[in-house]
Amino acid sequence: MFKKMSVALLGSACTFIAGANNASAFDNSVPNDPPVVLYRPQVPQATARVASNANMGGGFIEFLFGDGPGRGPAYAPQQPIYQQQPGYYDQRRLPPMGEPQMQGAVQQEMVDPRSLPFDPKYEKQLVDYSGKESAGTIVVDTPNKFLYLVEGNGRATRYGIGVGRPGFTWSGVKSITAKREWPDWTPPAEMIARRPDLPRHMEGGPENPLGARAMYLGSTLYRIHGSNEPWTIGTNVSSGCIRMRNEDVIDLYGRVNVGTKVVVM
Repeated sequence: MFKKMSVALLGSACTFIAGANNASAFDNSVPNDPPVVLYRPQVPQATARVASNANMGGGFIEFLFGDGPGRGPAYAPQQPIYQQQPGYYDQRRLPPMGEPQMQGAVQQEMVDPRSLPFDPKYEKQLVDYSGKESAGTIVVDTPNKFLYLVEGNGRATRYGIGVGRPGFTWSGVKSITAKREWPDWTPPAEMIARRPDLPRHMEGGPENPLGARAMYLGSTLYRIHGSNEPWTIGTNVSSGCIRMRNEDVIDLYGRVNVGTKVVVM
């Protein structure tokens, strides 16, 4: 009897093992269904900073370039832009679509500053001047964004300018040590560190952020120069350079010489 029970148990065990093997073979023949995802959190992608700037205008060199306030630009231009002061394309705009507005107010889209009319107060004009500087001196009024060429007899020619953005303004007395027509531009190491997307060197020409003319101040890297971004005149946009419209810097360039005194306030 003991032998019969042993044989029966052995048979049952074999049957169980065979059944398990068959079940395993069956399970392996059917692919597992993927788990149902009821909720998948959306992880926002980090904003990539794009080397852009519409015309390599002074903005490019100094807005400099993006490194700009906080910064990425209000929007990313489609073509790379280099500016002398990153902003180079730090563009003024109306509240974009989607932002809360006052009840009843009309939603307004971003405005391209290049389409805005030039503020007439920044046009070249002869004005009264009561400063103590002698005729032939250049006076830069940084807070009000004006450059004066003192004419004497209580008069001066006034031009609109763009100046350094917060943290990049300066004051002092320098002299013009060199003059260049359609100057080349080589961003200094400090600017490259802030804006690695900038070119290491750029030949002079219409797309160059230094514009049509440049007057170098003392032994510094600061210049009075033109710009291919005239809409930035009247703003704090550069890394310390004094920016003018090309037609204005050409006019000033022809009226001053190396050695001219420059007072920056």
